[in-house]
Amino acid sequence: MQTSSTIDVVSVNVGVPHLLGEVEGSKVYSAIAKQPVMTGTVLWLSLINLSGDGQADLSVHGGADKAVYAYPSEHWAPWEAELGESLGPASFGENLSTFGPEEGEVCIGDRWRWDGAMLEVCQPRWPCFKLAVYRRRRDIQQLMRANGRTGWYLRVLQPGEVTVGSPIEVVERDAARLTVHDAHSAMADRHLENSDLVGAVAGHPGLALEWRKPLAERLERARH
Repeated sequence: MQTSSTIDVVSVNVGVPHLLGEVEGSKVYSAIAKQPVMTGTVLWLSLINLSGDGQADLSVHGGADKAVYAYPSEHWAPWEAELGESLGPASFGENLSTFGPEEGEVCIGDRWRWDGAMLEVCQPRWPCFKLAVYRRRRDIQQLMRANGRTGWYLRVLQPGEVTVGSPIEVVERDAARLTVHDAHSAMADRHLENSDLVGAVAGHPGLALEWRKPLAERLERARH
């Protein structure tokens, strides 16, 4: 359990859309193949992304509730054992490869200060097919959803300059204590086996609309 008020940033990674591959004869463009930025580099973190970062399909990627994607570096070792390959920074398309708290400790609504910027944890990742294309594993989406090693997205409450190599300070822990893992479990609970958890997660004001809406609709259907 992370007791420090700071989170170490192992790597800051950015990328712009390029041709990732082809799926059923259609070209797939993505910025998931990101590259680490040199330590000491100063970047501007806007309301939607880090400078030098971008998205190919803005209908499902990017936006205010997916401004920054963080992924624990602690997950690399178990993934390496499962996938049989070496992993490192940006292996899952993350902007921040972190060291410290994981999905069971980070809460929806937690607020992080990174130099001149303020961020808020707002949703887990629910991977799309582009991760499978990138990692060349058709089952990677199912594996990530099953093991819960999803990482999480943050929205930017206050834009500002950030320096690669600076740690992140956890300035506020959300009072509801609903973790990223709780949100992931709620989304996976198709049959409302734990309706109380689904209701609590759906009602959290800090949860991204992309997650809150389907959970609320699921609960509403169950009432009729």
